[in-house]
Amino acid sequence: MNPDLTQHPSTDPAQLLRYRDRQYAAELLAAAIVHLDLFTWLKKHPGSTTEELRANYNFTERPADVLLTLLRANGLIKTTEDQHSTTSLADEFLTSDSPWNLHPYYAPIQDSQITKDFLTVLQTGKPANWQAQDNGSDWHVSMLDEDFARSFTQIMNCRGLAFGQKLAKALNPLLENKKRLLDVGGGSGIYASTMIAAHPHLTGAVMEQAPVDAIAREGIASHGFSEKLEVITADMFKEDWPECDILLLSNVLHDWDMPEVRKLCEKAATALSTGGLLVIHEAFINDEKNGPLPVAEYSALLMNITQGKCYCPNEYGVILEELNFKVGPYQDTIADRGFMTAIKQ
Repeated sequence: MNPDLTQHPSTDPAQLLRYRDRQYAAELLAAAIVHLDLFTWLKKHPGSTTEELRANYNFTERPADVLLTLLRANGLIKTTEDQHSTTSLADEFLTSDSPWNLHPYYAPIQDSQITKDFLTVLQTGKPANWQAQDNGSDWHVSMLDEDFARSFTQIMNCRGLAFGQKLAKALNPLLENKKRLLDVGGGSGIYASTMIAAHPHLTGAVMEQAPVDAIAREGIASHGFSEKLEVITADMFKEDWPECDILLLSNVLHDWDMPEVRKLCEKAATALSTGGLLVIHEAFINDEKNGPLPVAEYSALLMNITQGKCYCPNEYGVILEELNFKVGPYQDTIADRGFMTAIKQ
C-alpha cells in the first residue's frame, strides 16, 4: 500500500530511531576505554592537543574527530582551544588507577568484531566491512549489488517519508519562486516525491547510479510522479549535473570524507543557477562539536560503515562561502535531523 504523501505524522520517532542510530557507539567507547586506555593517558597528559593525541595513538583525522566528539557529548572530556582534558566523571570511572574503574564492565565487548573494526578504522580512516559483500567490499561498493542496494534503500525509504515531509514543509517560504529540483543521490526518490507533493509547481530529477536508479523509478511511479520527476542514471562524482534552481543533498555528504564533500559542493555550485538554493539535509553535529549526543552516537555508526561522519554546519559553511554561496542558518526538523541552506550568488 502506497502512503498518502499529503498526510503527515503527528509525533516524532526520534526515540525509536536512536536505538538503531546508536548501535555502534558502545563499541567505540569500549575501544577507547579498554584497548586504548585513552582516559588514563589523557589524565597523565592534560591539555594535549588533537595532533598530540593522534600521534600517540596513530589516529587518522576523520575517526579521531568522531571519537573526540562522542567523548565530549558524553561529558568525558572537555576541550578548550583544541586542548583536551578528562572530566571528573572520566577520572573517577574510566582511568586505570581509580578504585571505581569500569574497565571490566566493557571487557565483554572488547573482542567483538565491531570493537576490533573501530580500532582499525581509527588508524586507517577506512570504513569497516559492515553488511558488505562476501568479497570484503565496503558499503559504497556493496551498493552496486542489486539485492543489497534494494534492501538498504528500503531501510532508508521507511524513515525518509517523515523526514521528507518535514523538510518540504520547513522549506515552504524558500520555494515560492523556484521551478526545478535536482535531488542528487536521492535513493528511492522519497525526498523528491515529498517535495513535489508539498510544492506541486515544481518539477525535477533524481540522480542515482545503477541499480538504485531503477528502484527510484519504481518509487516515484508508485507515488504517481513519473511525469514530474525523471531519474538520471549517473555517477554523481564523474558525470555533469543538470542545471536547476533547487539542489537537494539529503543524507549524502555525511557518507564522504572532506575531499569528496568539497567536490560535491563544487558540482552543486556549477549546477545551480544564480540565486539557486542548495539544501543540505541530514543529522548535524553542533559547531562546538560537543553534541547533540544522539548525533554524536550516530556519527560513530557512519564512521564505521562509510567514508564520512556527521558534520557541523560550520564545516559545510566554510566550503560553501569559498564557492560564493550565502550560507543560511541550521534548522531542526524531526528525529535529530535538520537542514541548512545556501544561496548561490
